[in-house]
Amino acid sequence: MLKKLTVDQVEGYRRDGFLGAQPALTPAETTHYRAALEAFEAELGRPLTAQPPMFARKLHTRLPWAAELVRHPAILDVVEDLIGPDILIYNATFFIKESHTDGVTAWHQDSTYFGLDPHEHVSAWVALSDASEESGCMSFIPGSPDWGQLHHAAEAIPNSINLNSQTVVEDFKADPVVAVPLTAGEFSCHHTLILHSSGPNQSDDRRIGFGISYIPAHVHHKGTHRVPATLVRGEDLYGHFESEPDSRTLSPAEAEAAHEAAYRGYRTARDEQMAWHAAAYADT
Repeated sequence: MLKKLTVDQVEGYRRDGFLGAQPALTPAETTHYRAALEAFEAELGRPLTAQPPMFARKLHTRLPWAAELVRHPAILDVVEDLIGPDILIYNATFFIKESHTDGVTAWHQDSTYFGLDPHEHVSAWVALSDASEESGCMSFIPGSPDWGQLHHAAEAIPNSINLNSQTVVEDFKADPVVAVPLTAGEFSCHHTLILHSSGPNQSDDRRIGFGISYIPAHVHHKGTHRVPATLVRGEDLYGHFESEPDSRTLSPAEAEAAHEAAYRGYRTARDEQMAWHAAAYADT
């Protein structure tokens, strides 16, 4: 039985590869989580956009409020309707575009460097500020998961906020393209193989999104390293991933160490996948 979505919404996600705006956070919750994020940035002395990549990723393993947010029932109920009741987090990333800046997200597929099999990973993209077309909301090419994995290259375009500036480097048809604006407190979901991008933030506010990568527990990683993940609902009967601790149960020092270990494990696996992907397409 579905918890939150209708049959038509689930079928639309299966067909198109994305699900449009869904309600999640109350106005009070949205204000709380944005304030918590910006307090963390103040503690660091610079915004996340001026920090090394680690400080925007896997923060649920370090910050109790982020651990709470990735477990928000309004989000997990929708994710469960899409991938089932046993849910792990593979990664979580803050995607921030400062106001009136040129940062873009190039056309890409999340699957490219994750190394997850089968391709059942879904990203929930939670807006902590309005994500309008003016501020650079995400756009999707419906049905593009059917194209399978496409060739990507790193550092292929300027001004990209993608880690390593990954982008598709083979021809594809960007038609139609569907923009998915969100108001603060809403979230969207998209399939790991869907092609998506976003433009620069031309608005007067920061565009703050929290992308949470959820996978069903039966998914495994294809690399040579045992990769960390966080169980957030149901059971993990497979043990394919190294279990990450809940930062809400740790001291600040323990949580900082847990975050460093979680990011290191993720990044080691990602770098290996990047090398394998490049080698697979070297002669094409």
